[in-house]
Amino acid sequence: MSAFQPDLDADAATAREQALRFTRRVYLMRSLGLAFGALCVASVLWQKNAHPAAWIALAANAFVWPHLAYQIARRSRDPYRAELRNLTADSACGGAWVPLMDFNLLPSVLLLVMLSMDKVNVGGGKLLARCAAAQLASGVAAALLFGFELRPESTMLNVIASLPLLIGYPMMVEFTSHRLARQAREQNRRLAELTRTDGLSGLLNHRYWQEAVSSEFQRCRRIGYLSTLLMLDIDGFKSINDRYGHQVGDQVIRIVAAVLRDVLREQDIPGRYGGDEFGVVLPGTNTVDGQVVAERVRQRFASAMLERGADLRATLSIGVAGLEAKNTNCGEWLEHADRALYQAKEQGRNRTVCYGT
Repeated sequence: MSAFQPDLDADAATAREQALRFTRRVYLMRSLGLAFGALCVASVLWQKNAHPAAWIALAANAFVWPHLAYQIARRSRDPYRAELRNLTADSACGGAWVPLMDFNLLPSVLLLVMLSMDKVNVGGGKLLARCAAAQLASGVAAALLFGFELRPESTMLNVIASLPLLIGYPMMVEFTSHRLARQAREQNRRLAELTRTDGLSGLLNHRYWQEAVSSEFQRCRRIGYLSTLLMLDIDGFKSINDRYGHQVGDQVIRIVAAVLRDVLREQDIPGRYGGDEFGVVLPGTNTVDGQVVAERVRQRFASAMLERGADLRATLSIGVAGLEAKNTNCGEWLEHADRALYQAKEQGRNRTVCYGT
């Protein structure tokens, strides 16, 4: 019954769905674990010629209770807390079987240990203590009601009947824990990706794109590598928002991002610099080739906007700056690309300008 507590800080609907997933995981582990545990108990009941009522109770505990517990939790207003109560009931049942097995050593110890292991995984020491108290209380009650004989010796039948629980259940617990850990790693990876990207364009956001520029600057300085920066700006973007609304403006930004992804190479690094401005790092590219790439982007965007219809027009101004030996830091490199972009705007927009020309 290994699982992790769902995130109860989420909104109510999400928290309930997480709790229901938790109960489904417990349902599977409880069904298999109690079936394995029943074999241990059955081996002792068989040896002592137990009363039919004991066999009925064992069958109900192993094959009826898991389904009943699942329905109780699933229909509860708080499935997670209901499942914790069910887990406490599991432990109470396990505690009652110990005196009924005359304290047969291997089945008794194995049953108590397995019932404790899942409590630690689910609720830590607090839940373990509560369930241990339930085990003790039910064990004492069963001993007083039905009596017992102290017969701790375990036969080969008891050993063989204990093997499924001894081997199979821990493996299921570890498999479940591994699967949940893998899901957690994937969720963390997705979260990290979300923090890196701009939600509207899907490109790197301002912070992480600047980190990419800094990393490329350091790499080029270290190995004498060529690299070029592009700074792009959507011409008249404010008038597009004012005339057509921000939803249309957002769509224009998405078109720029789509064009960049379509035109650029896999190793190129585009990002949304802010507002209607974008940046691109072109590793291993000289200034001349950088201008070629910039022109391809500019023309592709113009064609994409033409396909939107005659009423909506937007163009790109692009500044190009190759990394120069005299650049002392990446900020200076960015400034050169910005100056080139400013020149493109001053010269009439919808054009590409290379810094220093």
